[in-house]
Amino acid sequence: MTLRVNYQDVRRSSEDRMDYYAINALRENHAGWSLLRAQNAPLAISFFMAAFTGPNQRNLGRQRLIDSLDDVLFGLRDAYGEDKFPRQAAEYLDDWAAPEKAWLRKYYIQGQDEPRYDLTAAAEDVVRWVESLRGRDFVATQSRLTSIFAVLERLVQQSETDPEVRLNELQKQRDNIDAEMQRIRDGNIRVMSAPEALDHFQQLQALAKDLLSDFREVEQNFRKLDRQVREQIATWDGTQGELLESIFANQQDISSSLQGRTFQGFWDYLMSPESRRKLQELLQRATQIEALAETDNLHAVANLHQDWLPAVEQTQGTVRQLSQQMRRLLDDKVFLENKRIMQLIRSVESGALATREQPPHGDFIDISAPSVDITLPFERPLYEPSRRVMLEDNIETADDADVDAGALFSQFHVDKERLKANIDAVLAEAEQEQATLAEVTEKHPVEQGLAEIVAYYQLATESDWATINPDAEQRIAWQLDDGSIREATLEQIIFGRPA
Repeated sequence: MTLRVNYQDVRRSSEDRMDYYAINALRENHAGWSLLRAQNAPLAISFFMAAFTGPNQRNLGRQRLIDSLDDVLFGLRDAYGEDKFPRQAAEYLDDWAAPEKAWLRKYYIQGQDEPRYDLTAAAEDVVRWVESLRGRDFVATQSRLTSIFAVLERLVQQSETDPEVRLNELQKQRDNIDAEMQRIRDGNIRVMSAPEALDHFQQLQALAKDLLSDFREVEQNFRKLDRQVREQIATWDGTQGELLESIFANQQDISSSLQGRTFQGFWDYLMSPESRRKLQELLQRATQIEALAETDNLHAVANLHQDWLPAVEQTQGTVRQLSQQMRRLLDDKVFLENKRIMQLIRSVESGALATREQPPHGDFIDISAPSVDITLPFERPLYEPSRRVMLEDNIETADDADVDAGALFSQFHVDKERLKANIDAVLAEAEQEQATLAEVTEKHPVEQGLAEIVAYYQLATESDWATINPDAEQRIAWQLDDGSIREATLEQIIFGRPA
């Protein structure tokens, strides 16, 4: 008898015990454990490091991976002989992406024929564990302890409900700040030493890698929900309204879950222009610290936020697939209903044509004979002569000389390319990565009224480089030909630089 336990349930449930049976289930079913047990594990793990985790890359094309793997195999065969790795690079990729292994995720992007590949969360865990086995010359300990104290203090202080305790804590922080400011005024400036700076720098790199690793697992959880919704749609036999209610309930559960709320909070923080500006400024200043001048990969620290954006956008794209799937469901349902109606109409028409040449014998249908209504003479009303109605046929000609009929023919077209050019010009002029619709219309006033505002809104809904913030509002004003001012209030639209 083989014990089968779902790995995700074992890992994420805090109440499960990691006893012999749970660990044995992981050994038999977990993709990461199977990677460690594989015969060509050194080849797979080293290639995953070189292609994905080392340069922090995702969504690589098949041909690019085949070319890279061919170079690796050529070097290994030259060192160990042709029989060491006899298979082709494409066969290795297909084997690693097979469902029974699931070390790589193979998928297609809409509009592209070439498959794309990405590491699974389980394979990335193995890669990072193997990297940790080689040891480090310098182990960060002080910064970790400082982070533990900082997180613990924030946890306790932000959970306190007594106002007096909160005020006392804030007063202590204020006293410490005042004392530190006084020491600096006295010329006693304490600068972080080189070991301390290196300690914090290593922790920064580790946290950044952990964050990128978490994105793969979050995206995997969202894909799991999307797969469940698709299975539910495929096997649903109830009404369409009940199905939509169930799907919306599942999507609401994801948004309100701990993982959904924390991910949305991270997305909101990352999309905030002020937060991104502050983060970029801090990263740039960190690269200029003299104690870190000789540190490897120092330049990569300044681009941490650029590595996060594609990963977060891909996760957001997985969430958007849920809405797209529901829209396809409605379209498919309407198509099937219309197809069934047309089939019924065609069957009626074909039946009528078949009976036209050979009508059935005998009575075709029985209809009850009409009955005669009997009306007594005294029940009839007396004769009443009709009344003549006099109609006036004088037609008055309306005075429409001042009516401009040209308005019926003065139609216009809103050029979306011109609106995109306005957005690009504002972003280039301000040298910033984001701009609101209010900023765009301030530089390029609205010329075609409400139709132009609607076109901007349509660009935001159809573009990946724009977001709509339902929690904030903005007012857009424009002037008509007669000099009057019109104003529209709508949700805040933020345009970013296209990727």
